[in-house]
Amino acid sequence: MNLEYLVALPEMVLLAGTCALMLVDLRVTGEERRATGIMAQCVLLACAVATLVVLFGSVTGREALGEPGSIAVLYGFNRLFLADLMSHVLKLAAYGTVSLMLVYSRQYLLDRGLWRGEFISLLLFSLLGVMIMASANSFLTLYLGLELLSLCLYAMVALNRDSAASTEAAMKYFVLGALASGMLLYGMSMIYGATGSLALPDIAKQIHLLSKDGTQHAFLVFGLVFVVCGIAFKLGVVPFHMWIPDVYHGAPTAVTLVIGTAPKLAAFAMAMRLLVNGLRDLAHDWQQMLAILAVLSMALGNFAAIAQISLKRMLAYSTIAHMGFMLLGLQSGMVGGNWLNAADAYAAAMFYTLIYVLMSAGSFGMLVFLSHKGFECENLDDLKGLNRRHPWYAFIMLLLMFSLAGVPPTAGFYAKLVVLSAAVNAGQVWLAVAAVAFSVVGAFYYLRIVKLMYFDEPVAGAQGVPAFTGQTHGMRLLLSANGLALLALGLLPQPLMSLCFAAIKNL
Repeated sequence: MNLEYLVALPEMVLLAGTCALMLVDLRVTGEERRATGIMAQCVLLACAVATLVVLFGSVTGREALGEPGSIAVLYGFNRLFLADLMSHVLKLAAYGTVSLMLVYSRQYLLDRGLWRGEFISLLLFSLLGVMIMASANSFLTLYLGLELLSLCLYAMVALNRDSAASTEAAMKYFVLGALASGMLLYGMSMIYGATGSLALPDIAKQIHLLSKDGTQHAFLVFGLVFVVCGIAFKLGVVPFHMWIPDVYHGAPTAVTLVIGTAPKLAAFAMAMRLLVNGLRDLAHDWQQMLAILAVLSMALGNFAAIAQISLKRMLAYSTIAHMGFMLLGLQSGMVGGNWLNAADAYAAAMFYTLIYVLMSAGSFGMLVFLSHKGFECENLDDLKGLNRRHPWYAFIMLLLMFSLAGVPPTAGFYAKLVVLSAAVNAGQVWLAVAAVAFSVVGAFYYLRIVKLMYFDEPVAGAQGVPAFTGQTHGMRLLLSANGLALLALGLLPQPLMSLCFAAIKNL
């Protein structure tokens, strides 16, 4: 196969598979749509195989050049698209996350009449947007992936057309998302005007030459501000966070599960491609911006979450705080004009993002699991006394909350530890101290959930948690594995951390 097309083999497999799935769904009868769900999982498996084929081809290509053990960076479509180890890891993580979403959300959507081909197709097309962003090597490719992802998410939030809350959330998300996309596009146009190129490697070369010119530098920083604003919105950090609580709360919980997981991988990829690959010589400027965004996000996210009685809104503010922590790693790459700390810092940020996606999938998956027809598990009181009725799932929820709070020996503790170490190594001790202080504040509302499950009586007259008779055994198994994986990765984090380090070194 031509190398130009081999680079995008996973994307082509996903696009072809999704189009075929849409045609099959037209012929499927019955609400359960088992054939559509199984076909979607098969498409994801085929994408994973295609990604491994490209990865294996990269390794064998290096071995043929006499460089065993290294991975080649493959380019395609006139260098607008690339395949490196970071993109492979993020894509494989996205496949696993979307596969979990399909299993977690199936019964929830069936109970509400929303398990339709539209949901599955939009989910797979949003995954395609994530994959394009992970492999983008140009402003054009990156923006294409971003808009594909965003448009699918807008439609998914509004999927429940009979719900006024969902419609309102979709409108807010669409308007603010369009504004953020416009800001990002405006910043890109400024940088394009200064450098004369849309390709990230060429932009990096031109900025290296122009950054010494004071006038040109000011012009580049002007465009950089708008680019950082666009990235901040997609990550959901302060002060571009206003959409997160309303969208998380208004969307069906299964859709909230989608928004809170795989798109975070795309946002991390966008930040790495734009800031590290393209705007590397402006690091002194964007690092200061990220430091401010990180502190504000950790502060507002943790303090606002304490006041919430809605689980989804609490987890929404928790997301803001966690993305602030991730930014702490991203802004710690350059120290005193050198990049000696870059690999460790960016690997820490990547590790944190992967662990957060796993934690978020488990947390929202548990809310989906505890909901049933006519009942939404979305308030703190709904978890009272869970240990007395279902001790195993209370234990899984405990592991999820401990990991989100950063309590050892869960993976969340190690993820925060490596990010804090990167900040300290970068000389940002005050940022590390602030992050620890805000983490202590955040531990309160996570441990409050543990207290409700283990020490409180169920609310009198409240609708109880179902006996799970309608849930599939696969969901129970995967949800249990999700929680236990956080414990395993906390005890043995080094393999994943080494993979993240290798991916960053391969950039």
